[in-house]
Amino acid sequence: MYPHSASISPSADSVDCDDLEAQSPEAEGERVSWLIKNLGEATCRRLGIYQIPENLVLSVVIPVYNEKNTIHEILRQVRAVPVHKQIILVDDCSKDGTREILQGMMDTETDLTIVFHDKNQGKGAALRTGFAHARGDIVIVQDADLEYDPAQYPQLLQPIIEGKADVVYGSRFVGESHRVLHFWHSMANQMLTMLSNFFTDLNLTDMEVCYKVFRREVIQGIKLESNRFGFEPEVTAKIARFQVPALGGRPARRCRIYEIPVSYNGRDYSEGKKIGIKDGFQALYCIVRYAFAD
Repeated sequence: MYPHSASISPSADSVDCDDLEAQSPEAEGERVSWLIKNLGEATCRRLGIYQIPENLVLSVVIPVYNEKNTIHEILRQVRAVPVHKQIILVDDCSKDGTREILQGMMDTETDLTIVFHDKNQGKGAALRTGFAHARGDIVIVQDADLEYDPAQYPQLLQPIIEGKADVVYGSRFVGESHRVLHFWHSMANQMLTMLSNFFTDLNLTDMEVCYKVFRREVIQGIKLESNRFGFEPEVTAKIARFQVPALGGRPARRCRIYEIPVSYNGRDYSEGKKIGIKDGFQALYCIVRYAFAD
C-alpha cells in the first residue's frame, strides 16, 4: 500500500531515515504506518495521509506541446509519486525538439505510453487521445510545464479512493501557495468559473484548473469535442449532468464532485505560457454552447 508523503516525519531513533526518504512502496508503507499509529487515523486522514490500495492504477495523461525544457523534469516528478501509474504522453506536433526527445524515449523507457499527433490540434484534442489510451482505475490530467506539482496526487485521489467522489478538481484559489502573477488573468479565470457555475449549478472555485481527476468510467463515458482550451468548460458542463451508471445494486446517480486546494507555480508569457485572450473568448462560447447541448 502506498501512502501520501507527509511533511511530518518520525525521528531517526524510531525509523531508519534512509527508509523514510526512499520512494519505494515498502518504505512509504512504514512511514504511513508510523504516522497513523502516533497521530491517529482521523488526524492523518485530515492531513491526506492514508493507505492507497496496492492494486490501484493511476493513468496520468500529459498533453505536450513544445516543452523540451521541462519534459524530463515533469516525468521525474510524476514517477516519484508512490502510486502504480500508467503514464501517457500525447505530443501535439511539437516543433521545438520535444517530439524528437519523446521518439528517443519510446524504445528505452518502457513505462511510458507515447502517442504523436501528425498536426497540431490543441490541448483538448491531445487529452481526448490520452483518455482513449487510459487503462487505470483513476485518470488525472497533468500539464508538462511544471506549473503543478505531482506530489499532490495523493490528496487529489483521496476523495475518490474513499468512495466520496467520482471527480475531483484542484483549486488554486482556496488556500494553497501560488506564484503571484497577473491580476487580470486571475480575474478572467474567476469570471469564467462564475459563469460556468451559473449554467451548471456547481459551486466550483477554479473551473480552469489543470488538475482534474476522474474515475475512468466517467471520463471515458463522456463524448468530448473541444480541441483547444475549451476542454475545461466543456468537460465541466458534461460532468455536471453526467449520470454514473447503476452498478452492483447501486442505483444510477449524478456525478459527485470534490475540490482540493493545489499549489500553483504559474508561468508568464515570456516563459512559454500558451493560453491567450482568444482562448478566453472560446471558453465563453463553450460555457454557453455546452450548457444546453452535447
